[in-house]
Parts: sequence; C-alpha cells; structure tokens
Amino acid sequence: MMNSNSNERNILLKVSYDGTDFCGWQRQDEKGSEAQRTVQGEIEKALEKLHKAKTTLYGSGRTDSGVHALGQAANFISTIPSISCINYLRALNTFLPQDIRILEVKEVPLDFNSRFSATSRVYRYFINPSDTSPANNSRFVWTVKNYTANIERLNHYCECLRGEIDCASFAASGDNSLSTNRYIDDAFFFMQKDIFGNDLLVFQIEANAFLWKMVRTLTGTLINLDKSNAPLDSMEKILAARDRTKAGVTAPPTGLFLYEIKFDGVRRHA
Repeated sequence: MMNSNSNERNILLKVSYDGTDFCGWQRQDEKGSEAQRTVQGEIEKALEKLHKAKTTLYGSGRTDSGVHALGQAANFISTIPSISCINYLRALNTFLPQDIRILEVKEVPLDFNSRFSATSRVYRYFINPSDTSPANNSRFVWTVKNYTANIERLNHYCECLRGEIDCASFAASGDNSLSTNRYIDDAFFFMQKDIFGNDLLVFQIEANAFLWKMVRTLTGTLINLDKSNAPLDSMEKILAARDRTKAGVTAPPTGLFLYEIKFDGVRRHA
C-alpha cells in the first residue's frame, strides 16, 4: 500500500508498444553511454518532464526484449492535482517516442498497484503459417514455413493447460521464480485475418502469472507437436515430466503481445 498526503493521486495507464527496439519493459541500470532503451525507462523520462522530478512507474509485469504490448498496465503516484487524465494522455504521448502510445488514463485508489492488484494476464501470440510475411507486419508475427495448422488438434493439446499446474517444463533456464506452479484460466488457438487479409494463427493464454519465456516455449512446443502430427496426449506427457528438455523450441519474441491485464477476477498466488 502506498501511503500518501492529500495531494497524491494514483494514475493508471494502459500502454501499447512495439517492443522490437526495446531491451524489454524493465528499466535497466545505466552504464554510461551503454544504457539500454526500455519501455519503463522511456515513460519515466516523460513523467519526469511533466513532474519536474523523478517518478517511479509500477508495471503489471515484465516483457522481454522484442515482445510487444497492446494492453500493458502501469501506475504512478502524481502530486499534481491540476493535470486531468485526458491531459496526462495527451502530454505523455507528446513526450513519448512513436513506438510507445498511452491508450487510456484513469485515476485509481491509492492502494492500487498494477502488479499486485492484477488477477490475470492475457497474452496472444501471432503466427503466420506461410512462406513469407508482408513487410508491414513482419515485426509482429512468427512466420512458420511449410505449415498448415490443424486447429482441432492444437486445441486438443491445449486441454491440459487449465487450472493449477506445474509449468516447470516451460520455464527458461535462469528463471528465479520461487514456484513453477501457475493457475491457467484458458489456452486455445484460433484463426483471424490481419489488416492485409492474410490468415494468422493466434494462440491466446490467460493465467495469474507466467514464468520467464513460458508463453514462447508453450507456443513453440505446440506448433512443433502439430507439425509432426504428434499423439494427442503428447502435451500432457510433456507437462507431467516437469523437465524443460522434454518441451520444444522457444518461439521468437516477434509474435508475442501482452494483450490485456485483468483486475476483476480472483487473486491467486504469484
């Protein structure tokens, strides 16, 4: 909980960004001229211009280098009562680079925290099952050549990805989470058209939280199983093994989007 004086306000942002040219979400320690460009760092610079003081931004979760967002949530404490939410939106988008856009701004209770108040996170991974991708969306899809998706089979593999499960098979080496258990609300595939009329395969997954590179490893594993026409119980066996070597490749970051943060569900363990 954030203690405050009567002038403090808690401001929540809905943030969209093209993660291609960022070293992830989280602010990096500056190392002279080699400081890495991050989404959190860029927004905090814009907030400092507005507040004339350093302002800490609290994100709902970290995204890795190259990963995008359509609905990242982040909040900060403001001591300026005169700036309305709509003016925050306009001012921040004026100060921010074009690969970060603030989509919504609203005031929330002072004890709200984007990370700890979130009840689930929704990710979408976009796959182009074609030999090539239009230049306009090549930064935002994983192009998988010589592949025809079997939606029915993919969704059968996903049936075991629901409820409280140990996701150790999909944790990257170096993940420092205290537990590999996560509560997955849903996971499924569907097809949709991009703005150019091309068919995209979309993997959507919602959970209370995710291990490092978990969504990308799940995606790569599921696509490999489908491409090889693996038995329908293959995903269940990989999950039960609790062994990263039993899973497939980690899909590249290009197709992954933090799609939505939900705050109205059941709060489960981190």
